[in-house]
Amino acid sequence: MLIEDSPTATPWRRPGAGPVIALVAAVGVAVAMVLLQVVAGRSGFEGPLASLARDFVGTPKSMSVPWAGLALGLVGLTNRQRIVAVAAALGIDLVFLGGRLLTDGPFAIGNGPTWVLTGIAVVAAWRWTGAQRSSALLGAGLGALLIAATKIGDVWLQITIMTRPAVLDEYVELADRAFGSPSWVMGQVVDALGPAGYGVLHWVYIELPVAAIAVALYQLRNGWPSHHLVRTFLAIGLIGPLFYLVFPVVGPDFAFGTAGLGAQLGDYWPTVVPTGTDPSAFVFDSDAPRNCMPSLHTAWALSIFVHTRRGPWWLRWGGAFWLVCTLMATLGFGYHYLVDLIAGVVLCLTIESALRDPERGWGRFRIRLVVGGAVAFAALLASYRYLAGPIAAVPVVSVPLILGVAGAVVLAFYATFFATPDSILGRWGGRVREEAPAAAVA
Repeated sequence: MLIEDSPTATPWRRPGAGPVIALVAAVGVAVAMVLLQVVAGRSGFEGPLASLARDFVGTPKSMSVPWAGLALGLVGLTNRQRIVAVAAALGIDLVFLGGRLLTDGPFAIGNGPTWVLTGIAVVAAWRWTGAQRSSALLGAGLGALLIAATKIGDVWLQITIMTRPAVLDEYVELADRAFGSPSWVMGQVVDALGPAGYGVLHWVYIELPVAAIAVALYQLRNGWPSHHLVRTFLAIGLIGPLFYLVFPVVGPDFAFGTAGLGAQLGDYWPTVVPTGTDPSAFVFDSDAPRNCMPSLHTAWALSIFVHTRRGPWWLRWGGAFWLVCTLMATLGFGYHYLVDLIAGVVLCLTIESALRDPERGWGRFRIRLVVGGAVAFAALLASYRYLAGPIAAVPVVSVPLILGVAGAVVLAFYATFFATPDSILGRWGGRVREEAPAAAVA
């Protein structure tokens, strides 16, 4: 029998808390969408409620997100109900698509799954009972939360532009020189790969949510486990963007390349590395979100990688492929600096540490991981901001320190959740086997 951490660990949550947590989350999301709609309306851009209305009766902003939301909603249904739901969504989509094409509108889909997902929630709440009702509402709720999160995220990016006119790219670029300016190097690599290489990396980068849904559906194929990828994915999307206001950065191609559309400091990326050593915040007068620090694409891709480690070989290889290509794209497209990616790794593993293996409770093993990860994350951001000069000046010291901090978080996470039980790492992480009673052995 595998005993992980002490037998006195507190339970993850008390029985019956699930519905209460779900209700609080739903109310919180609804309030957030209303408030952000008010902000968006006053600021002259589309808000989350207006965007959601277009998913119902207009042209959906995304063709894949509504279908990904419906895919989660199908988890709580029987096979027959799934067939009916998918057929209904396809039929509604075809009707809306036909109407748009007849009126010279754009080719877009997504109305059907939005209507069907809503229908699942309504039918489950009013007609079904017991386990069927709970399972269907959980699936529909997760699907709706995924869609709502994308709407909220779009508005939040606009808010970062309005509230943080000055950006800190000079600090991050200077710190990145200690590592050899990887974004500049990878940018040239992507150019050398040609259209085919660029196309593959761009597809992987854009379709990250689709990969996450594919992994989540594999995890949810037999019902609702105690932890799955969707929980981590949503938590990263909720927590990560808060730091965009704390540490506003637009990325190499925007601050130092042509994507800045005149607001950049110069035409440097990806051929010429800047030489300045006295960084300062500067006003970036262009509509580029301050969404670099930390790299949430890295955090999300790493979460996919982590959640595929215990799957079949094809799932493990898929997770590794998506992680490697995402890292190449984030750097090679000029969207991120390497230090952004390192911060994204620490953020992902810290959040995953708080959520993973909930049946183990909140023992010392989890508290030290979450607190240690949070401290490491804060230390990285503070060093990028206030020690960028020394980091670049003495790379022989700074690079091992930065990589060592991130590496310590990775090693502690592995020891706690993946190390072989009773190994040295496993025992440190609380993964030990309880000896069977003598009578049972006999």
